[in-house]
Amino acid sequence: MGKVRGRKHLKKTQKDEFIAIEQQPDEHEAHGADNSEDSDPKTFFGILDRDELEYFKQTEATLAMDAFESPEEKSHFVTRVFEEFQGKELKLVTSQICSKLVERVILNCNDDQLKAIFKACNGFFFNLACHKYASHVLETLFVRSAALVEKELLTPSFDEAAMGDGNVHVTMENMFLFMLNELKSHLKAMIKQQYASHVLRILILVLSSKRLPNSTMNNSALRSKKSKIARKMIDIKDNEDFDKAYQTPESFKKELREMMSTLYKQFSGDAKSRSEISPTEVTKFREYCVDKVASPVIQLIIQVEGIFDRDRSFWRLAFNTSEEKDSKEESFVEYLLSDPVGSHFLQNVVMHARLKYVQRLYVLYMKDRIAKLAKRDSTAAFVLQALLETLKNKEVSEILDAVVPELSMLLNSNMDFGTSIINASIKQDNYLREKVIEQLIAKYYPKESSDKNILESCLLLNSSTLGNTRDDWPTAEERRRSLFLEKIIDYDDKFLSATIESMLSLPEERLLQMCYHGVFSHVVEHVLQPERVDTIKRKLLLNVLSKDVVNLACNAYGSHIMDKLWVFTAKLTLYKERIASALVGESEKVKNSVYGRQVWKNWKMELYVRKRWDWKREIKEQELEIFPDAKPLQPKEQGRDLKRHREQDHNQAHVKRSH
Repeated sequence: MGKVRGRKHLKKTQKDEFIAIEQQPDEHEAHGADNSEDSDPKTFFGILDRDELEYFKQTEATLAMDAFESPEEKSHFVTRVFEEFQGKELKLVTSQICSKLVERVILNCNDDQLKAIFKACNGFFFNLACHKYASHVLETLFVRSAALVEKELLTPSFDEAAMGDGNVHVTMENMFLFMLNELKSHLKAMIKQQYASHVLRILILVLSSKRLPNSTMNNSALRSKKSKIARKMIDIKDNEDFDKAYQTPESFKKELREMMSTLYKQFSGDAKSRSEISPTEVTKFREYCVDKVASPVIQLIIQVEGIFDRDRSFWRLAFNTSEEKDSKEESFVEYLLSDPVGSHFLQNVVMHARLKYVQRLYVLYMKDRIAKLAKRDSTAAFVLQALLETLKNKEVSEILDAVVPELSMLLNSNMDFGTSIINASIKQDNYLREKVIEQLIAKYYPKESSDKNILESCLLLNSSTLGNTRDDWPTAEERRRSLFLEKIIDYDDKFLSATIESMLSLPEERLLQMCYHGVFSHVVEHVLQPERVDTIKRKLLLNVLSKDVVNLACNAYGSHIMDKLWVFTAKLTLYKERIASALVGESEKVKNSVYGRQVWKNWKMELYVRKRWDWKREIKEQELEIFPDAKPLQPKEQGRDLKRHREQDHNQAHVKRSH
């Protein structure tokens, strides 16, 4: 038998393990490829018997349904469940089904119950962090614990005191520090372990008082994309403790400093200075920077290291600080600019590093080939976006000089790059503004084209989910394209005009479909700006939109358009009254809709029904706000209108009495 070669064999093994993980159905699988080290503990905590498993399974389903009549009833139920699983915590958190139950209990339990669950994990935090299911429980536990740490910190009267049963009431701060002490010797192993790496990231965020993001948001630092999707499917909703930053005691900053110092020594081989670190150690650390599991942790460490280290040791471990090129560093940077994981790493650290460090990398390795790098749409282009946000005006102008002539082509694959270029141009006092507009017009609304339509060229409307009845819309790509179109509409009136002309060229049914679409409705909202649209185009748009106002008012997306129409009809009183009359005509339908009631309120329909003159006065005041040159309502007109409305009200009352 031939010799099994290391790298190729390891790569094949990792790929096979990753494929196996990909095929597993539950959400806990989703942290990425298996890069676990030999130190990954394989601790067995036992299993539940059949009756226990069935009971906890039903309990989890009850909590998931959340059909309790009151918060008190739910609290009592959680307390009963908590009492049932005491002594079985480690079995539960390592079970696929029951770990979800523990998460739900953690999200709903009181402070003492939270501490009891935390205490049950003592001595096994590293084992649980490396576990497929338990790692998710720890992430939720640490977020809730951070909230409790702040609560105790802001309550001066709180102190460790003997409770009535003789037990000592330990602060959450001390429990957290005890747990960190348990993990200290495993930090390097956690960075590259597929589940523990996520736990370590949340710990760093807590210790550095950074925002703890919602676990289902698209840009969440807690979970992978796959995990966030699966988490939505199993319907574990984060409570109010997520998506916040918490105050932490000074001991947490000290602990973070010690943890990172320990890690740095492990990576640098206990070298006292950057010059003493061996090339082998530098290479190993750089391998962590481009590892798909370890890279996000290293990014976060570099992001927060300014809190505890003025010398930015981890940055200096990845990059040199001399003014001269280094051949090995040059190869490393080139790899970062051409690799998906590496480019994400470089993009992130550039956003948080010292400006002089970023300028050095730009001048030495990127400045002379900006146009070429911009064409690497899935790698280096994202790094250039970060540079546009962080560099000084001179360097930003250099990048714009190189990429603006290529903008039309770059937009084929990276609309976000287009947004970054527009933002950079605006910050540079509209530098190259006319050239940017010229490129955008040529791309999306070319003058020489007879069938030009910016909705098709930018939104790809004909091949979109517009009009679909299935729940497969809107897509992420549609959202990205819509946001870009809104951006250029704000950038220049040419794109606002082009969008309105394109809307008016659509069949009326198609335009109304846009109003009910989860993403394209925002584009319709965005063009309803009366101060930027001439009267003729406003009337043409209103001719279409006013035909279905009742259904729009009762729709989640259309109701926002209705709110915009209140402003868009300024100085077009006939259209405003036509819409108000339509709402009154089906007032019962409108008022029975949660969205319709809000439209009814925003359109001040109670005034329209009961005090028409006051409604007219509101309209005139609105017109004066939007169009300051509009003539105020004259006293004679007031008298005539008041008399006419009184006669109308009298006639309506007479008709009602006769019926």
